Amino acid sequence: MTVMQFFGAMFIAYGPAIAMFLFTVVREPLRIIVMIAGMFFWLIALLVSSIWWAAVVPLKDDLAFALVFSVFFQEAFRYLYFRILRKAEDGLQQFNETDNRTRTPVGSNTPTTSEKTQHMYAYVSGFGFGVMSGLFSFSNILADSKGPGTVGLNNDPHEFLLTSAFMTMAFIFLHTFWNVIFFWGCEHRKYVAIGYVLATHLGVSLLTLFKSPILYSVVIPIVYVVLVVTTTIAFFVAGGSLKSLKSSVSISNAYKI
Repeated sequence: MTVMQFFGAMFIAYGPAIAMFLFTVVREPLRIIVMIAGMFFWLIALLVSSIWWAAVVPLKDDLAFALVFSVFFQEAFRYLYFRILRKAEDGLQQFNETDNRTRTPVGSNTPTTSEKTQHMYAYVSGFGFGVMSGLFSFSNILADSKGPGTVGLNNDPHEFLLTSAFMTMAFIFLHTFWNVIFFWGCEHRKYVAIGYVLATHLGVSLLTLFKSPILYSVVIPIVYVVLVVTTTIAFFVAGGSLKSLKSSVSISNAYKI
């Protein structure tokens, strides 16, 4: 039973991320490099958060304090990574065989090839942020779940493992799409978009401090509503439209036929 639960929770938490990696990242070496760099920057943010937490001794027992500063450090390193990517963009594009720097006609709503490449960098680096966040937040819980013998960990409810798996999956997606919005906001000086990322990241993270049954009945639906809204914003920010969405659905239906 514990083995079945172990694999079930693992595939809930990491299955969609594995699929995203296989279908959108693994075929391009450059994307793998950008993703790994994103993972590294998230680790550096975690290291700085840990140093800050250890340095401020009176507040060590206040989890909310550590969480708030962890979010701010993550967003600071997200911005730092954006700046580094922009400075390295010309060099990176030399390795991108699909980027011929073509431009669309004036007045067209279709993103240029260069803009598409920028959105790709944002997506892949955010995916790296999300994967590393998911590995750190859930791997220990997952390791404990394989036994011996109990579904609840440390007297937690039986829903704890499954809930943690769904929360991990949500945060992987959120980091990916937060990055798309954040990079776009930095590129176009859209401070509302940057503020949205910071506010939702902080809000969703603070929601995880609630204990059951509020965590199971209230927090998870709120987190997934935020995920849907964030995904929708990232879709339109990256150049998507209702027309392109309809055309992709029609193509998918044609393949099914």
